[in-house]
Amino acid sequence: MRRSERRRDRGQVAIEYLGFLPILLLVAIAGVQLGIVAYTASQAGTGARAAARVASTDGIEAGRIAGLDAMSGGLADDGKANFDIRYSGANAKEVTATAQVTIPSIIPGVDDFGTANKSVTMPRD
Repeated sequence: MRRSERRRDRGQVAIEYLGFLPILLLVAIAGVQLGIVAYTASQAGTGARAAARVASTDGIEAGRIAGLDAMSGGLADDGKANFDIRYSGANAKEVTATAQVTIPSIIPGVDDFGTANKSVTMPRD
């Protein structure tokens, strides 16, 4: 192979890489977004457990506060997390806490990934 042919090949590889770069970026963003969805679901479960545990002994409002405190950072701020806490069972011997947390988006132009919902039921003292 002559030198001039090798130089042209180098340019071709650079062009192919530039064409593939947007696909790599989309895959990376999708992977990060998937991680955010899983993290939000995990935090919803943590908040629901804390809310049910505290509401079983200290009441519904204390359960809501505990649920928000158990969640990390921005997920509990700005009204992104809601808790529905109810007494159930015979003679209200159980408390069920349902956490509903809005899933944040990092993808430009896509604002709504829905919510992560987790419910936990615990016996009342």
